[in-house]
Amino acid sequence: MKVMTKKITTSFLLSYCFLSIISLNTYAIENSATVKVTSILKTTKSWDGTLLNYPEGQAEISGTLVEIAPDGTTGWHLHSVPSFGILLEGTLQVTLKDGRTLIMHEGESLAEVANTLHLGKNIGKKPVKILVFYAGAVGIPLSIKENASYNFSAPLEKNNENKN
Repeated sequence: MKVMTKKITTSFLLSYCFLSIISLNTYAIENSATVKVTSILKTTKSWDGTLLNYPEGQAEISGTLVEIAPDGTTGWHLHSVPSFGILLEGTLQVTLKDGRTLIMHEGESLAEVANTLHLGKNIGKKPVKILVFYAGAVGIPLSIKENASYNFSAPLEKNNENKN
């Protein structure tokens, strides 16, 4: 009986440790009576299905609040690094050059397309506010307008000379 109790206790402890490890990997902070943890997005792909890749170099995280007036657009541009957006207010239509579109509503999130030309348009009656975080690298631009010259294979110093 002692052997069976020891096996059950050991199995229980191993299961408990395993479940504890899983929960640690799921959230950096655990839910409690005073803390609520809600996953917003976890993905390996942008909204168009393309795999996300981090740039080389010293990591740099950036956050921006983008505001677009009703009927306003961002203009055609691309992001050279992975980015994550949360639509705080308004209704936003994102269009790719190949014609695919995505319509976002307040509270929705997405992994933006990287290295793909796209245009954001406010299709609602109130301003759009989207909070965007970029996982980039020092010296790498977050957004590049269509027809802008940026050579991704050139050293950063050379591209910075071209901006002036």
